[in-house]
Amino acid sequence: MTHLWVRAEQRPNEERVGLTPEGAKALLAGGIKVTVEESSVRAIPLQGYIDAGCEIAPENSWPQAPADAIIFGLKELPEDGTPLPHRHIMFGHAFKGQHSGKALLERFKAGGGTLYDLEYLVDEADRRVAAFGYWAGYAGAAVTLKAWAAQQRGEVCGPVGVYGGKDALLAELGAELDALNKDRPTAIVIGALGRVGTGAADLCEAMGVQVTKWDMAETANGGPFPQILDHDLFLNCIFARPGTPVFVPREALAAERKLTAIGDVACDPDSDYNPVPVYTQATTWDVPVVRVAENPVLDVMAIDNLPSMLPVESSEDYAAQLLPSLQALTDLDSGVWGRAKATFLEHVPE
Repeated sequence: MTHLWVRAEQRPNEERVGLTPEGAKALLAGGIKVTVEESSVRAIPLQGYIDAGCEIAPENSWPQAPADAIIFGLKELPEDGTPLPHRHIMFGHAFKGQHSGKALLERFKAGGGTLYDLEYLVDEADRRVAAFGYWAGYAGAAVTLKAWAAQQRGEVCGPVGVYGGKDALLAELGAELDALNKDRPTAIVIGALGRVGTGAADLCEAMGVQVTKWDMAETANGGPFPQILDHDLFLNCIFARPGTPVFVPREALAAERKLTAIGDVACDPDSDYNPVPVYTQATTWDVPVVRVAENPVLDVMAIDNLPSMLPVESSEDYAAQLLPSLQALTDLDSGVWGRAKATFLEHVPE
């Protein structure tokens, strides 16, 4: 019997989960055994999984799971160098030459396990079957607006945290903007037709922010794009790849501009194709922005786990997208799982 083991997340500020109790019930009905670890942080309560009929295991006990169990989590494992004998489903960040990714693949090689990377679960047309993009854009736009609001107070954006739901986020952010007694800023979203851009634009519109929406057609000429500098906020929602134009070059720091806050939701500062090459490393929940220019100021927000700010909505959305693929776990050699394994085998060290 196929056995899916849902582990507790061990990364700080990570309360999401990739399977809801409703999804677990569907898997059980399809003949898949489901074990769910206890978790001190998971946003969705354990009782729902108990009521669905899942077996419950102690938190972080997955290393002792049966050898045939498929370990399912979202974010990184502890970097302790131990061999990994199980099959794992997670975001491995291991196939683009990342240093930590190489170490992870060495652990799979040492243990004989397999990584089914969630980023590489794709359909026949090479489109991802599930993504957190919408809520990344939504939360990223919110933090960028908070950065702009802090600037209006003569401050730098302070720490951010988890919200119980989007209504709580909207209420807090709306009150913060209203307290300024100023007109709302203007924003430009590039990548507006995608999941990330849609989320970013939706948050802006919910806050009364006028949004200019650009996508591939508007950036096809390769730039430069002086229109970006004419907005208060720029939200980059396009993932870097060969051929991606530079949207905000370093010389823009000294240029005349209205732009004072960039939300690099795509957040790929280490890439050679970074379209926002005015900063060099991701920001954090404790320090959400990096100030890259003064007079006028320019702050960059580049948090790499933004959907974690809204763990309930992002978990429910992602889990619904992923469930059909999880229901196909009984056949790991074909479909999305077969393609994901082939990607792993291409990259695992010889």
